[in-house]
Amino acid sequence: MDLSNLNNKTDRLDRLNISDKTRRALEKIGLTSYEIRTFTSLLKDGELTASDLSQKSGVPYSKIYEVLGTLEEKGWIGSDNSRPTKYFAKSPSTGLETTKQNQEKDFSTNQKIILSELVPLYEKSGTSEKPEIWVLSGAVNITAKILEMVDSCRKEVMIAIPEAGQELVKLALPKLRLLHDKGVEITILTSDKLDKDSTVAIKRVAKVKVKEGLFGGGIICDKRYVVILLGPDRGDVKSSEIVAIWADHAGLAVFAREYFEYLLKDSKEI
Repeated sequence: MDLSNLNNKTDRLDRLNISDKTRRALEKIGLTSYEIRTFTSLLKDGELTASDLSQKSGVPYSKIYEVLGTLEEKGWIGSDNSRPTKYFAKSPSTGLETTKQNQEKDFSTNQKIILSELVPLYEKSGTSEKPEIWVLSGAVNITAKILEMVDSCRKEVMIAIPEAGQELVKLALPKLRLLHDKGVEITILTSDKLDKDSTVAIKRVAKVKVKEGLFGGGIICDKRYVVILLGPDRGDVKSSEIVAIWADHAGLAVFAREYFEYLLKDSKEI
């Protein structure tokens, strides 16, 4: 066994070492193992020829030009006009943005193809969607469901709080703080009549905007789960009269989110 070759190979892999977390993230957005090794080699060594890259990254020379071609298409590397050609790493931000745009374009194209053929088949089948929708009444039931939903959010929470929602704010604050600490994006639209202490408290964990005369409210979690608070927004309304709809329905969540963003445009940031 040639120990010198083994040691050289080990040295190359050590030099290319990135965390497993980052490696998995790169793989999840579409980069192959060879592409990751090639890109990280360029990051660490600067401009390199294909031959040098093959040696430093451990990617077989028979594969290196194919790997370089796909990395250029994906926007992660560039090349010059020298002889032999030298390759260089682009900013990871540039690579990520190009990959994102390409994936969105591919998704949009595939979406049109899929919908154009499968939607007519679905409509002919006579099958109807059966989304999970609950009608909730009473402050205790509504609050429990909202807190359960907030606790499950992982990426984004959008909340509209009417004047009658002051008690909900106090109950939800501990969970909102936990989500904030986990990096969840929290946006809150509140009534101009919400008390000052509640407003100050939620501003510590969320982007807060105020809308005059906000009627009704709701919560949208991760663009999927939604609670819509129904009923009049008056200070003399008893909590038992409050009614809400909870749904696990992406279409309804999208509609609610678009309406939420519409309200945000006409509100004041504090």
